[in-house]
Amino acid sequence: MKVFLLSKKKISIVNFIIFVMLVVIMYFVFQNTKSFAVELNYNAITSGEFRSKIESLMAQKEKIAYLTFDDGPNKTVTPEILDILKKEDIKATFFVIGKHAEEYPEIIKREYEEGHYVANHGYSHNNKTLYQSEESFIEEVRKTDEAIGRAICKENYCSYIFRFPNGYKSKKNKSKKERAAELLTEMNYSYVDWNCLNNDSIKKYSNKQLLDNLKKSSKGKDTLVILMHDTKDVSNSSLVLEDSIKYLKEQGYTFQNFYDLMKDS
Repeated sequence: MKVFLLSKKKISIVNFIIFVMLVVIMYFVFQNTKSFAVELNYNAITSGEFRSKIESLMAQKEKIAYLTFDDGPNKTVTPEILDILKKEDIKATFFVIGKHAEEYPEIIKREYEEGHYVANHGYSHNNKTLYQSEESFIEEVRKTDEAIGRAICKENYCSYIFRFPNGYKSKKNKSKKERAAELLTEMNYSYVDWNCLNNDSIKKYSNKQLLDNLKKSSKGKDTLVILMHDTKDVSNSSLVLEDSIKYLKEQGYTFQNFYDLMKDS
């Protein structure tokens, strides 16, 4: 029987090769587990399957909670919310206003890099401007995604999801929103409202009242799309977010964001 003995030099070479292979493997594992946001550019989603999932989302019977935050980013509230979400290991969806995305690109970048879905809430949040014409509506959507793209250094970013200011079901600008919804379909976007909220934008509530509003609004529902705001214009949801998450977990909800709907689309 022959016995092969390796010199120290050869052992070092073998160890180096193994190390390089491990680095390469780890790199590809990391690439494959990154946020789905890396795939969000125009023409990345071409089937109607994703739109169908969005449209039927709130009719699902699974106990899943989608935390969504509107009107940001805000320089103080949004980072506080991100800190809580990171601590709780929860990925949310942020419907951002384009002009604020331009104002605080570093916050948009953080949202993206921490795995949150950065969606579109229009550039100005001004209904008069938004619905001035078909061209102005399209421009508001495009400018917002362009602002997001610049913040995250991703050319041709497309969020694919839009939320109407005040919601689609609101009676304000009803006929104009109907046409805008058609335009979104033509642009390959979906819009999403909500079926649960804490009324943080209605009036000044205490933390307990905000939580009570959430409890009432979620009662008897399975899949929840929860509306909050990452601002403090009226009430500050960041102050009650941890308690809200705790309550939802106690009720048996798990948390997802809209990237999860893309996995099979």
